[in-house]
Amino acid sequence: MLYTASPKNMVEMHHVTKRFGTVTVLNDISLSFREGSATAVIGPSGSGKTTVIRCINHLLPIDAGVIRISGKLLGYREGRNGELIELPESKFCRQRADIGMVFQHFNLFHNMTVLANVMEAPIVVQRVPQEKAREKAIAALELVGLAGRLAAYPSELSGGQQQRVAIARALAMNPKLMLFDEPTSMLDPELVGEVLLVMRDLAKSGMTIIFVTHELDFARDACDNLVFMAEGRVLEMGSPQEVLKSPKNERTREFLKRVG
Repeated sequence: MLYTASPKNMVEMHHVTKRFGTVTVLNDISLSFREGSATAVIGPSGSGKTTVIRCINHLLPIDAGVIRISGKLLGYREGRNGELIELPESKFCRQRADIGMVFQHFNLFHNMTVLANVMEAPIVVQRVPQEKAREKAIAALELVGLAGRLAAYPSELSGGQQQRVAIARALAMNPKLMLFDEPTSMLDPELVGEVLLVMRDLAKSGMTIIFVTHELDFARDACDNLVFMAEGRVLEMGSPQEVLKSPKNERTREFLKRVG
């Protein structure tokens, strides 16, 4: 048995390493994310933040270690000698349906309405009947404040509204876990607030959420935990108040001076 996960943790990463060629992007990472918690992952560009959540979602395979979601492997099975054997995508895509992910880019279908964009995944991936998918989509769009834009096309929306549609699309799948990859980084400054407001509400909802973000005020106000990464390693973790106010690691202090 490679690793026994705690039933109280939604995600557990145990000695995870990820390489791109000769470059080690994640270097022996061990992290756990408790059920119902909201965690912000911060750090300089190239620190490995985005790679962490892409490995959690198995958008990227790992080179060493193990990741479990709700105690189960995602994208792998355990071999006879305890080694990880990657599964074909057809075998784990339904598992991944329990994980919602919101990217920097909105990735909406521009030839489809807002409502159709949000209905698409429940119908195609979960085989939800069309009327039920419509109900789920409308409920998700209500949560992000866009119930009045069901018939609009993405080109008719602001960047902040498009990102809120992307959040609704993930929520319509009823995920157990939500991953956010710097969802405000591509937005004009005046549009950031509307997306952060939705994210704050989600952080308080009891859903397990991991935010890769550069919004330190958001991390301080909305999240339970904060992880600081640099050069592919976790250098500091704790409550946002502890890490941001009294960082113990010199690299963390340097980073906060530059961005504060």
